[in-house]
Amino acid sequence: MKRTTIFADDALIKEFKDLSKEENRSVAEMVREAMEQYVRQRHQKKKKELSFIGIGASGRRDVSEKHEELLWRKATK
Repeated sequence: MKRTTIFADDALIKEFKDLSKEENRSVAEMVREAMEQYVRQRHQKKKKELSFIGIGASGRRDVSEKHEELLWRKATK
């Protein structure tokens, strides 16, 4: 593990420390957990945003090579 420093409002730090005492856990443990949850949520959000990729079948095998030509041809008609 690597040590790091963060800056946060005094009120937030106090609340976090109070929670850690209530749960009998270290602040570091809770920060790691919060960071892991944040990263997981961001990854899930990215996966959802890209879920449309690969839907449908054009029957063409040259789409990756001619994608610009195909897109512009459709847009200008």
